[in-house]
Amino acid sequence: MANKNKDTIWAALLHFGLNMWNDQPIKEYKNFTPYELSLESVADHLRFDEDVWRRVTGHMAEAGMNMVVIDVGEGIQLKSHPELAVKGSWTIERFRAELDRLRKIGLEPIPKLNFSAAHDIWLKDYSRMLSTPEYYRVCEDVIAEVGEIFDKPRFFHLGYDEENWKCQRFMLYAAVRQGEHWWHDFLKISGYAEKRRMRPWIWSDYSWEHEEEFLRRMPRSVLQSNWYYGLGFEGDHDPRTRARTKIRCDMYGKLADAGFDEIPCGSNHDTDKNFGVMVPFCDKVIAPERLKGFMTAPWFATVPYMEKRLLRAVDQVEAAMKARAERRK
Repeated sequence: MANKNKDTIWAALLHFGLNMWNDQPIKEYKNFTPYELSLESVADHLRFDEDVWRRVTGHMAEAGMNMVVIDVGEGIQLKSHPELAVKGSWTIERFRAELDRLRKIGLEPIPKLNFSAAHDIWLKDYSRMLSTPEYYRVCEDVIAEVGEIFDKPRFFHLGYDEENWKCQRFMLYAAVRQGEHWWHDFLKISGYAEKRRMRPWIWSDYSWEHEEEFLRRMPRSVLQSNWYYGLGFEGDHDPRTRARTKIRCDMYGKLADAGFDEIPCGSNHDTDKNFGVMVPFCDKVIAPERLKGFMTAPWFATVPYMEKRLLRAVDQVEAAMKARAERRK
């Protein structure tokens, strides 16, 4: 299938692995069903449905999207570290065949492994060896091998979001890198990707609380995805969230003004209207030469229970693409 949107990236983040958020079973998240809570918890098996994956990625291709960012996690049986696999993890051969299928339908596959201490349960015991020589060795190994499996992609998403106490409050083991140590580890990990000529790509939320330092010290070679999933792009009228919303929405323009390339990220996790509002807002505040595309991150597992919401995320991207094309006529 021909790529219909070569100049602009239209991406979706989809999950293979799910061992990212909690290192034990959890029993509380507001408005989550017991099944949804189980997907947020650690598991010894892969929670992934291939039929759902094929329907969603096929829908993406039909909609004219051109990139899928694959949250790999524990999803592949890596040769360098087979101990990271779980029951049902795919063989490298099977996974490579799927990458070939994605390319044939017009979707560029990009790997994601999250190295935030809040989202690295997929590293198993190594997640509790943070910042040790063994930890660095494993991180470099998996970045190198996953990069090879993906045939040296132009981007490698390294995560690096939400490394704070709030996002680890249900964990048995919590760790937060701060100050110089955060920068030391980030530059080391991103360097592993750059060493292999894969451009590092990260979530930009560290900038929300460290704006001046982030804009000054973050290498311009690192692709940025600032994210916001609400509707307050032009101003949040709720006094409880106004300041936080402003920081997040302002960062889209500030990153571009500081010389960063961006792929803004929206989602239908909180509202179905977010993506359609985010795209025109970012077109207004991000210089065209800095705006490389857009991504939706539904944060729904690739399982039948979540399929309708994943498909709706694709529909919202397609609608935003069409609306953008109309505005540009």
